[in-house]
Amino acid sequence: MKFLPYWHDNAPAFAGASQGPVDGHYDVAVIGGGFTGLGAARQLAKAGAKVVVLEAEKVGSGASGRNGGHLNNGLAHSYLAAKAELGKERAIALYKALDDSIDTIEALIAEEGIDCNFRRAGKLKLASKPQHFDAIARNFEAVHTEVDPDTALLSADDLKQEIGSPFHGAMLSKKSAMMHMGRYVVGLAEAAKRHGATIFEKAAVTEHRQAGSRHRLKTTRGSVTADAVLVATGAYTPSTFGYFRRRIITVGSFIIATRPLTEAEIATTMPGNRTCVTSMNIGNYFRLSPDNRLIFGGRARFSASSDQRSDAKIGAILQARLAEIFPQLANAEIDYCWGGLVDITKDRFPRAGYHDGVWYAMGYSGHGAQLSTHLGMIMADAILDRPDRNPLKGLDWPAVPGHFGTPWFLPLVGMYYKMLDRFQ
Repeated sequence: MKFLPYWHDNAPAFAGASQGPVDGHYDVAVIGGGFTGLGAARQLAKAGAKVVVLEAEKVGSGASGRNGGHLNNGLAHSYLAAKAELGKERAIALYKALDDSIDTIEALIAEEGIDCNFRRAGKLKLASKPQHFDAIARNFEAVHTEVDPDTALLSADDLKQEIGSPFHGAMLSKKSAMMHMGRYVVGLAEAAKRHGATIFEKAAVTEHRQAGSRHRLKTTRGSVTADAVLVATGAYTPSTFGYFRRRIITVGSFIIATRPLTEAEIATTMPGNRTCVTSMNIGNYFRLSPDNRLIFGGRARFSASSDQRSDAKIGAILQARLAEIFPQLANAEIDYCWGGLVDITKDRFPRAGYHDGVWYAMGYSGHGAQLSTHLGMIMADAILDRPDRNPLKGLDWPAVPGHFGTPWFLPLVGMYYKMLDRFQ
């Protein structure tokens, strides 16, 4: 078993990072070399801006290269819950932003010629319990009527053609897609560089100072100045940006990937070949990889990956859960096991905008793979003083009480959601 992301191990390395010291003056400095930062950098560079990307590790090292490979439309909440909290107009705008984000990725892949196995697969929100299907059905009626007609409600019998495991029905979101995340992030970095962006790896930002309209960013490889700064670091935001760290809860998410499955195994497990998410609070998500592995994830532990021994224990927990859902794969070898951090806001709505001199986009709450490129491009347009398309503009973002950057309360949160799953 390899303790590294499948996406990293099966993609070419990005070879376009700049060498030598970090220095110079730029129109825009983007902090973070994931989907958000690279999407913004490409957009800025295409417009003629002089832009630098400062990445603490390697391109795609964070959430962009550690996720489950889903591009799911729809919100982290049910649409009904979002409408109750945000109002119908904002809920619809945010839902449609997720739709638009997948269109953006599809168009970008075609324009830049990125080979990353993009496919409109559709997503199944699977009802783990009978009462969960009732809630899914109510949400489906509102979604289908008010915002997304490309949806369907599937019964337990309908699901027999989709998945080889007994669930109680599902909502199918037909716009949802999947792709190879490692190949996409490298292709996005290459596109940004091709359009003129400068990308530095192993250049963690350690200090940010602003004097008038000029920013100075100190990194582990030198310093740059810039007229504008975009923070696109999500769960990996450095401590120098305390405002965001007090508003982001970093939660561990873990994934395993089996050996490639045979055609017979696929026929009895995932014949529909869609992205799948279960309805439990501490649920699971899974899909087939381009080479027919089952990529299976969940929050086996809320804290981050710590060491290989710990990750091996988490891999065993996920393998046991995989065997519960698909007993026919109980003995399938696990080839990969990895973990990463998810940037969650208290209300699980993402945030993007401008605060105290810097631009930002983060807090994707488990829906970043699809939304981040799109939102990065929207924030780039805002920096360029183009028409404002930000669906999150003006959304209040209070700090999490008692949270100063290290989420000490996560074990309690985990216990709470486990209790909910037991009784709901």
